Amino acid sequence: MAAPEFVACDFGAGSGRLILGTLSDSKVSLKEIHRFTNREVEILGHDYWDLPRLFAELKNGLSRLRTEGHRELSSIGVDTWGVDFGLIARDGTVLGNPVAYRDSRTEGMIEQAFELMPKKELYQVTGIQFLQFNSLFQLLSMVKNSSPLLEVAENLLFMPDLFNYLMTGEVVSEYTIASTSQMLDAAKKAWADPVFEALGLPRSLMPSIVGPGHIVGQLRPNICSETGLQVVDVVAPACHDTASAVAAVPGKGSNWAYLSSGTWSLLGTEEDAPIINDLSLASNFTNEGGFNGKIRFLRNNMGLWLLTRCRHAWAEDGETIDYDSLLDQALKSPPFKCVIDPDDHSFLNPLDMPAAIEAFCSAAGMAVPESKGEFVRTILESLALKYRFILDQINSMRTEPVEELHIVGGGSRNSVLNQFAANACRLPVTAGPVEATALGNILIQAIAKGYLTDLDEARNVVRESSQLREYEPTDRDLWDEQYQTSKAYFRT
Repeated sequence: MAAPEFVACDFGAGSGRLILGTLSDSKVSLKEIHRFTNREVEILGHDYWDLPRLFAELKNGLSRLRTEGHRELSSIGVDTWGVDFGLIARDGTVLGNPVAYRDSRTEGMIEQAFELMPKKELYQVTGIQFLQFNSLFQLLSMVKNSSPLLEVAENLLFMPDLFNYLMTGEVVSEYTIASTSQMLDAAKKAWADPVFEALGLPRSLMPSIVGPGHIVGQLRPNICSETGLQVVDVVAPACHDTASAVAAVPGKGSNWAYLSSGTWSLLGTEEDAPIINDLSLASNFTNEGGFNGKIRFLRNNMGLWLLTRCRHAWAEDGETIDYDSLLDQALKSPPFKCVIDPDDHSFLNPLDMPAAIEAFCSAAGMAVPESKGEFVRTILESLALKYRFILDQINSMRTEPVEELHIVGGGSRNSVLNQFAANACRLPVTAGPVEATALGNILIQAIAKGYLTDLDEARNVVRESSQLREYEPTDRDLWDEQYQTSKAYFRT
């Protein structure tokens, strides 16, 4: 019997790829089939995702599977970033392109929402961190601005739900991606009707919710013909990319934390039930859905976006520098010249990230980074210190302290940041797997199709299949001293 093959269609805010996973002898091997860029498109003052091109790239990847001899697949699964959505008309038409989360339409919406439903009451229902780009505030902005799209829309579908719809024709919303919206009741795992009523949002747009591992349907016949694939099931894995990544964390027991490290830093723990109280509200923690009924209790923080945008600014000035060279320059730069709060609003989407960092340091009365190495070191040290800040908050809300930090995702390849994280947090760090999102996506598909029994077995497959790297904390006193000085700059 041939080893089962699964395809993870992993869409990120900067790029997407199709990964083939083959399960054999309690291990999974990954093969990148297709990779493509993704970027926001500015049209008449608003930022959109180019949905038709992204779907075309998905189909291009499926066609490449056929040309490389992989026509008989066990299943296909899509994961994407959270919060963004599109609308479907009554006749099944997709109404325009989804607006990107960094778009300015949500400016001031949090404040308007609190006028309709008090902050504490909204948090007690949803348990979600207040971020201006949450789906709740995107939809509220459409209501407040009398968007004509709402007059003809039948359904609201989050990004992975949209791709599932385009592939199968089925209209459903997967639980983990729905949980990022701030429109879901965290305890009931159902749409939060009181929130829709209080804010005047169209509840009728929301489709039925299915759990991760649900078989949505089969690939449309016309897409099978176009790509050369045989009929195949489309599975909703953990459709939020972080939920899939957490499913692939090779942790044992319960006293570990995860850091999904990339453009964003998503740092938290896996819990059996939501943690919703005055402290979690004050600390702005979120309770998002995970696989197998778990709750991802975490903070969504700025990550390597700061470094990416610095590199972009330097490239525009004609100075393209290799990533590893920048890390080497950072290590040769003086430590702790300045510390920034990575989550300061000024870093969300500045035109010039180095200038934004300089402005933050000047306003705080700190020395300003000068060389590129100093900018990079400032970013990485600041991220590591912010991780410590967040873990301290997590430990104050758990009965047992976190004893190990698992770093997964693309950022787990950044050995400098991994070591800084171990130093700052005073914890052993396990880095890897790099391809956690695709791996978790594939393993949930394998569970759905009956090739694996449960999450414990899937995580054992991760440990058997991945190259993991260990980091032990060093220079504890130096980092402790810096943390005590710097944490005053950090906001919740």
